[in-house]
Amino acid sequence: MGISVSKPSTMDLRGRQSVRATFRLSEACIDAISILSAQLGIKQKSVFDHLLEDAQVLRNVARELEDTQFDRQGRVQKTFVVSRRSLIFLDMVSSKHNASRDALVEYSVRRLLPIIANERKKHEKRKELLGEISNHFNDGETLLSKSEEMLGTDDPIVDKLDTAMSVYKNALNDIVNFIDKGKIIEEFHPE
Repeated sequence: MGISVSKPSTMDLRGRQSVRATFRLSEACIDAISILSAQLGIKQKSVFDHLLEDAQVLRNVARELEDTQFDRQGRVQKTFVVSRRSLIFLDMVSSKHNASRDALVEYSVRRLLPIIANERKKHEKRKELLGEISNHFNDGETLLSKSEEMLGTDDPIVDKLDTAMSVYKNALNDIVNFIDKGKIIEEFHPE
């Protein structure tokens, strides 16, 4: 019995193709995109795909912008990698609703601010846990030293504990690096 797999069309494959698009956005919007990408461990392109490929949501944002004047002052020009499909949706909605592409992106990103607020809370909790994790690691190092003194460095128990502490040290370093990367969220204050 064969497995039935749908075949992607040429248009589907082209839609996933990465293209570059330049927008004029506020520093806060650019920071929000970077924060989401870093904190969630996803590419910025994925953030754009999430924001721009839901044409209905994009149309709703465009309708909200119909009576809003988009202030172009204080904006920074930045080029991002997005999928061709996302850019097509953005251009289509922008044209149909006579809304600026930049404004559509800016206001779409603002919808994600609650996620950033939630990530900020998690970041604080992670920092709090890091102290406990570090103390636990130090206790393990002390136990390893005690084991070496009691049994010698060539004992199988000491060898296993040494291996465990080596893995623990790598995990602790990864945790520290993740928290350091997340420091950008501490300084983020949307307009």
